[in-house]
Amino acid sequence: MQTIQISKVVSDFLKEEKKLFIDGEFVSSSNNKTFPTLNPANNEVLTEVHEASDEDIENAVHAAREAFENGPWSAMTPLERGDLLYKLANLIEEHQQYIAEIDSLDNGKPVSEVLENDLPNAVGQFKYFSGWASKLVGQHIPVNGNYLNYTRHEPVGVVGQIIPWNFPFMMAAWKLAPALATGCTVILKPAEQTPLSALYLAKLVQEAGFPKGVINIVNGHGETTGTALVKHPLVNKIAFTGSTEVGKIIMKEAANTMKRVTLELGGKSPNIILEDANVEKAAKGVFAGIMYNQGEVCSAGSRAYVHSSIYDEFVEKLVNLTKEVKLGSGLQSGITMGSLVSQEQKDRVMNYIEVGKSEGAKLVCGGGASEQGCFVEPTIFADVEDDMRVSREEIFGPVLVISKYDTDREAVERANDSAFGLGAGIWTENITKAHNIANKLKSGSVWINCYNATDPASPFGGFKNSGFGREMGSYALENYTEVKSIWVSLD
Repeated sequence: MQTIQISKVVSDFLKEEKKLFIDGEFVSSSNNKTFPTLNPANNEVLTEVHEASDEDIENAVHAAREAFENGPWSAMTPLERGDLLYKLANLIEEHQQYIAEIDSLDNGKPVSEVLENDLPNAVGQFKYFSGWASKLVGQHIPVNGNYLNYTRHEPVGVVGQIIPWNFPFMMAAWKLAPALATGCTVILKPAEQTPLSALYLAKLVQEAGFPKGVINIVNGHGETTGTALVKHPLVNKIAFTGSTEVGKIIMKEAANTMKRVTLELGGKSPNIILEDANVEKAAKGVFAGIMYNQGEVCSAGSRAYVHSSIYDEFVEKLVNLTKEVKLGSGLQSGITMGSLVSQEQKDRVMNYIEVGKSEGAKLVCGGGASEQGCFVEPTIFADVEDDMRVSREEIFGPVLVISKYDTDREAVERANDSAFGLGAGIWTENITKAHNIANKLKSGSVWINCYNATDPASPFGGFKNSGFGREMGSYALENYTEVKSIWVSLD
């Protein structure tokens, strides 16, 4: 396979010192401490990145607070804020090839996936929310007595946003766009595994002309940089995407300063394949729903419940689909699955594969890993029992577990028998059954005869241990606003 040549822009970017972005400028960390970011395809160091100290977080919060309270951002009209968001969207489009190469190098995913999915989605976020900036309206409320009563939706203030490593650039867009549309200022902390595309975004923020302090980007580890953000008393809200375990820690810590919190957390999402499903279409959809992005998707369809009448045929089709996967470096043309993000994640996934074997699940394909780099084969377990760890715990890799069922009621009960509730899929040609089952599933998103479809206009988020609050759509604006009721006596 031919290796994609890295552009000179990206090559030069990697050679630059990777600093923090605070108050509109790239600055060194106060103690000059750095950490490496690796290419998971070969575990080689791409570059060193400055790590934010407590002092740097203090500076970033002060910059964001000043921009929110006294800077030109607070004096801008909603239309002016929207214009800046749209300008940033256009700049992202112009630089999409470079951003795709950076995310592929830092995360391991194929360049083609970033160009086909992550970046169009990211651009769409900024364009969609640019329109919302001028449409945040309150209500005039008829009340008893001689009063005028109305409401205002005001920005919550300084927001700390902590994003994961599985969709580095797209997750930054999901978080930044609605917060900026409402008039908030932001301190964004990328995942320590994948900080590079956020730093490239900072260059575009400068070029777009955002006022200083509106967007700050601080690199670092969750237990240090992330904790400092969550604890800071002048940060009004934390928006976090990541593991349920960390989300619980953030909730507890945020309570000390009464921060607003929204959490988009883990999942163990089911697909239900009914006996009347189009088996060919369903197999392809279920396969893509777990194997896309190497399975590193919070809403990945990692459990499949298949009606017993089509079970063997369905498993066979899934196994055949794994044979079509082309595993390799994300910078190689024709690759359909890249590496996992890190050696740590590779070890985690391989440990779960061993657990599945020891629990008695039937390994029907895959289960192997590369000696070099962080590659794991697409893996399928059949005849999985619901009490097995591989059926209950989030693996976050290309591992699908399949079980058979006999009745619709049984399928729904087993699908809902999970601590998570982020996504779910239904595959059937009976639209009445589809809607009835969708209504019964305890999940933030339900896809019928498709999987993992998203759009900037449609909300995304979870039930139960998958978190609360919604990304995208008009619902995301609620994350970043406070509602103020104003009373005027007319006597």
